[in-house]
Amino acid sequence: MGILSKFFSNARKPEGFLGRIMVNGMNGGPHARMAEWGLSHIDIREDSDALDVGCGGGANIARLLKLCPGGTVKGIDYSPVSVRKSSEVNADAIASGCCKVVEGSAAALPFGDGEFDLVTAFETVYFWPGIEDCFRGVHRVLKEGGQFLIVNEDDGLTGNNEKWEKMIDGMHTYTPDELRTYLSAAGFRNVSVHSRLDGKNRWLAVSAVR
Repeated sequence: MGILSKFFSNARKPEGFLGRIMVNGMNGGPHARMAEWGLSHIDIREDSDALDVGCGGGANIARLLKLCPGGTVKGIDYSPVSVRKSSEVNADAIASGCCKVVEGSAAALPFGDGEFDLVTAFETVYFWPGIEDCFRGVHRVLKEGGQFLIVNEDDGLTGNNEKWEKMIDGMHTYTPDELRTYLSAAGFRNVSVHSRLDGKNRWLAVSAVR
């Protein structure tokens, strides 16, 4: 595996020195703009309890904390590098008790039934194993009427995703129709799809209600 391919493979599970570089990059640039754009498509109450699955570098936890000042925000990632970085970025909120970051998998969310008003997944469902079962897990931890927001860098329809899928083992860029199908099968309703062209990529934001 070449150094470039090895670096980008850290998008799936950041590890070691290259993983630390990756999670730092996740917190800025186009990733930040895309996250803000994605969040603009849902209404968030200030007292919401939120969960960010695949929290990466922790910047989206910080965004959710600003949007939910009267609630709590938790993050989960299966990369120890990501958990450490997210914890550093949100250290003050963790110390105050309104934030918690844990190591774990989207395939087995270690949270109670109906615990959250909002679950977010930024640029991560590409790597979720057994995506329909993962979506059922998200459905379980959401309160009735709670929202699930997926934000992806590409919608799988531009052809630009093919080079990344060849470079990053286990990656699959889901199309809007695929996500609609899996979300509906997992019990979600009111699925809404938004897209925005950004260079060669077409950003995708998909929201659904439990």
